[in-house]
Amino acid sequence: MIGQYHSASGAHFAFTDRWGGVSAAPYEQLNLGGAVGDDPDTVRANRRLAAESLKLDPAAVVWMNQVHGREVAVVDGPWPDGPVPAVDAVVTTRRGLALAVLTADCVPVLLADPVAGVAAAAHAGRPGLAAGVVPAAVEAMVRLGAEPSRITAHTGPAVCGRCYEVPAALREEVAATEPAAWAQTSWGTPALDVTAGVHAQLAALGVAGRHASEVCTRESGDHYSYRRDRTTGRLAGYVWLDAAQMTEGS
Repeated sequence: MIGQYHSASGAHFAFTDRWGGVSAAPYEQLNLGGAVGDDPDTVRANRRLAAESLKLDPAAVVWMNQVHGREVAVVDGPWPDGPVPAVDAVVTTRRGLALAVLTADCVPVLLADPVAGVAAAAHAGRPGLAAGVVPAAVEAMVRLGAEPSRITAHTGPAVCGRCYEVPAALREEVAATEPAAWAQTSWGTPALDVTAGVHAQLAALGVAGRHASEVCTRESGDHYSYRRDRTTGRLAGYVWLDAAQMTEGS
């Protein structure tokens, strides 16, 4: 199943769960991650199935080599043959081009300003939150003409603050950068709420249209969770804008 969200102005957001694909255990079923040990042909088949269910061209989806940093790339199409650059956010002004982000507890962040024709996808785990990958993505969008007040942001399924246990020193370190990420587990130990931290950063940047999934990946058997299972698949978030309408005579 893939959850989809559409705006009247032509922005599209989608988040996968783990069902509907062809991967075998422990990646069953819709694993979209190509670097987790699953069979590469199976991953390609899953990516094709997911794209086609969204009415996207599987060959025209931009994926990232995610490294938990803050680097952003501006793209106008899939990467050419060769190594995919190490980035944790991609931005485009090409309408109809889908951007994808992989997660299995980290926060997938999808952003769009349909008026300016700018979209972005970012991978925000604990290191990316602290490094500022989301502000970096928004800043890249603004340089391309986006207005924060027009940006719609969707964050997808991710490990929640009740479940993301960390050492007390690490909680203090991250909270010193983004206080909203400070959390406590349901069993009373130090934790981080990365989704809350991301939304606080978006609010500080002036992004008013913010939407957060209520799904905790660690708690949900319908989603992959690295913290729960270690060897597991990857979910994906997709964002794209409607292709520009052709005008008469163009």
